[in-house]
Amino acid sequence: MRILVWLFRAFLFFCLFAFALNNSQEIVVHWFFGQAWRAPLVIVVLLTFGLGCAFGVLAMIPAWWRHKRAAARSLPPADDLPPSAATVSANDPKIPDGI
Repeated sequence: MRILVWLFRAFLFFCLFAFALNNSQEIVVHWFFGQAWRAPLVIVVLLTFGLGCAFGVLAMIPAWWRHKRAAARSLPPADDLPPSAATVSANDPKIPDGI
């Protein structure tokens, strides 16, 4: 299975590399008020993709916080939890901390 994953990664890399080589011509991005930016097409595409990913992550943050708060509310209070394994009686053998 690992070989298939690495083959897929290599295929994806070579496809993206070929895309970059085929789209190396320079384009002009026109902004507001007559501003223009000249860059290779592949740079513009990759920047747009990166900004879209960043915007998607930022848009998901409020939902993640809501789910985190809901999960924290659904946990029982600390008083109702069973005693943890950290509280060991005196008769239990000591386990060494390291090797």
